[in-house]
Amino acid sequence: QVQLVESGGGLVQAGGSLRLSCAASGSIFSINSMAWYRQAAGNQRDLVATIATGGRTNYADSVNGRFTISRDNAKNTMYLQMNSLKPEDTAVYYCKTDLLVRDGLMRGIYWGQGTQVTVSS
Repeated sequence: QVQLVESGGGLVQAGGSLRLSCAASGSIFSINSMAWYRQAAGNQRDLVATIATGGRTNYADSVNGRFTISRDNAKNTMYLQMNSLKPEDTAVYYCKTDLLVRDGLMRGIYWGQGTQVTVSS
């Protein structure tokens, strides 16, 4: 099986920085794309940023220029560096991976449990 473990969430003041991590483990053959989503209270889950195998990245307009997504392929780990945080960034952040498992090279999409990010004004 595959597990995604997120860390780095917490409480920070507006203008501050925070770095989220997402470590994938288990019977993984390879990871294609990885992404961060977030869901604020009472709202839908929205895409924040994506990163492909080769490192190509995309960002939501709301975070572009402030957030940076990266990955360490050797460690099957993804990061989200969040700078100049705003109260509207407050949400539960979720890690998502598109990968191939070792057993039969089956493709699957896996989600982390989510980590709370709270930005105070």
